[in-house]
Amino acid sequence: MRSVGIEEEFVLVDPDTAAAAAVASTVLRIDEARRGASGPPADEGGELTSELHREQLETGTRPSLTLAELRAEVVARRADARRAAENAGVVPVALATYPLAVDPTVSAGARTQRILERFGRTAQEQLTCGCHVHVGVEGADEGVAVLDRMRPWLAVLAALSVNSPFWDGKDSNYASYRSQVWSRWPSAGPFSLFGTAARYTEVERTLLGTGTLLDEGMVYFDARLSRRHPTVEIRVADVCRDPDDAVLIAALARALVDTAAAQWRAGVDPDPVPTEVLRLAAWRAGRSGLAGELVRPGVWVPAPARTVVDDLVAHVGPALSAAGDLDVVAGLLDAVVRRGTGAERQRAVYARTRDLRAVVLDAADATHLVTT
Repeated sequence: MRSVGIEEEFVLVDPDTAAAAAVASTVLRIDEARRGASGPPADEGGELTSELHREQLETGTRPSLTLAELRAEVVARRADARRAAENAGVVPVALATYPLAVDPTVSAGARTQRILERFGRTAQEQLTCGCHVHVGVEGADEGVAVLDRMRPWLAVLAALSVNSPFWDGKDSNYASYRSQVWSRWPSAGPFSLFGTAARYTEVERTLLGTGTLLDEGMVYFDARLSRRHPTVEIRVADVCRDPDDAVLIAALARALVDTAAAQWRAGVDPDPVPTEVLRLAAWRAGRSGLAGELVRPGVWVPAPARTVVDDLVAHVGPALSAAGDLDVVAGLLDAVVRRGTGAERQRAVYARTRDLRAVVLDAADATHLVTT
């Protein structure tokens, strides 16, 4: 059973006014004091960390083997974040973009200031929140083989997670406008086939050699080898409004890794689909999520979103069954279809209230709502 963990980014919001609040450093000091000397080591998950902007906070789960363990970790880390944030007068909210107009504040620190200096408005406006899934692999060779074989399906994961329809006080007409904002980074998005771990390293070295990126941490592929953990890191998803949706994305990501690794060992070549086609599939996923058509992997033509999601489940079905996750994933998928994605629910609140502050505060309640 492969380990799986989740990193989630949140916007810090004043619970009375719904304003984004630049108080991350205060929240982190409160959390550090709460954890004290007995807190978890920084490389094992469980801690709160800063992000590019002072209006953001990131959580990280410890590695889990079962989906029940993972869900408990997600809920616990969100609760940790809320306790620390409330002591600073704010709440962490699972919004992949902040709906109201805002002038974000880049965090203090030499690296973040260098990012701001080099990338200007792209960095200044990058108040976006994602959900990153880490899945264990047995070394770089397996990791790169997995990346090559899972790339056709990453846009489907993105479509399931969409949670950012509003930007700068307006409806963006995207289900995930975060995906559009994120694509401004020069290294972001789909990637070409690597073939070998050596080739992956060569591509990274060449990217850094251009002098464009500050360091390896700015290699923003949709999925990549982790620099700190023996994992692949899948980075396409919006932060999910509901804890269960984050678990769904992680379950499918782990099944994709299992499936891709099995194909590699069986000598099955990856789909040679051009990166340019994957960019279009990613755009379609961000544009409509589950509410329209997606590009169907393998044949690369439009199809109803639910058909493409069913294709994904069929593709990873044996891996889900082997892990004992198939019934859980089926239930989580049905729940998303029944209640709607985060983007659909944000728009429903706005249609009812005509108030983006209500959208923010409703998301604040949903972020920490735990159902049995």
